[in-house]
Amino acid sequence: MRWVRYRMEILADAEDIVIATLAEAGVEGVEIEDSIPLTEEDKKQMFVDILPDPGEADERAWLSFYLEEDADRAQILKNVRAALEELRSWANIGPCTIEESLTEDIDWVNNWKQYFHQFRVDDILIVPSWEEPEDAGDVSMIIRIDPGTAFGTGMHETTQLCIRQLKKYTREGTKLLDLGTGSGILSIAALKLGAACAVGTDLDPCAITAVQENLEANGIGAGKMDVILGNLIDDPQVQETVGEAAYDIVTANILAEILVPMTPQAAKALRPGGIYITSGILAEKQGIVEEACRAAGLEVIETTAQGEWVCVTARRPL
Repeated sequence: MRWVRYRMEILADAEDIVIATLAEAGVEGVEIEDSIPLTEEDKKQMFVDILPDPGEADERAWLSFYLEEDADRAQILKNVRAALEELRSWANIGPCTIEESLTEDIDWVNNWKQYFHQFRVDDILIVPSWEEPEDAGDVSMIIRIDPGTAFGTGMHETTQLCIRQLKKYTREGTKLLDLGTGSGILSIAALKLGAACAVGTDLDPCAITAVQENLEANGIGAGKMDVILGNLIDDPQVQETVGEAAYDIVTANILAEILVPMTPQAAKALRPGGIYITSGILAEKQGIVEEACRAAGLEVIETTAQGEWVCVTARRPL
């Protein structure tokens, strides 16, 4: 199978939000080139003995994504360009000029699996579908996960922060709303912790298949989770389907720039006393998310951190 590579220059500070935008436009994976110094956690996850010298710091970065040569590339590129133009209207992301080149015959979609192995979030073991769980007596829960072409392996600090908060606040019978559900990993964790049901929203149709397959892999029966395609921020149909004052917990592991306009709708979806768990927040953006929570009438009750990422937890007053 031959693939076409698309490469573009952006500002390094905009990496996360551009990657999220590409995913919403139908891009299944992104390759990053930058000179940002590696954190200690990054270094632990590098699969080489000698780390590369990134040279002097550069405010630029390059993102590449790959599309099958015989895919409907024209439509995907149209979606990508439209999404980037909308993003550029309110965020400084750099030139984003897309260059095209043909690659060799490599399975870019599946080769990443050789680097994704089972790992733990405290006493929870997260295992990809192609591995057998390790024999660990102190594990309280095993989550089987295959993200497929949807986001969400659980390896990222932001997902782990959310899982820890779900362990703290999920009760028997909890009703969960999972905004930007991706692979469904947060909903699956909550259901295994005793939640009665979950509703996920996502912009990517791939999430529907990924969630269904992961529910089945974890032995979670039909009817425990529904996935809604669309944007809660500005889609009245999604807002009506989600409902108001209907959920004990709302999770949103999304970038801060998206959390800010999403939080008013998330607050409406919470029952009085309900918990709002947010992550995807770089430490320097913590303040704007906390302010968005307060502006939506929520009380910020806890902030946790892992690496450079923050999780803000808030409550709707009784």
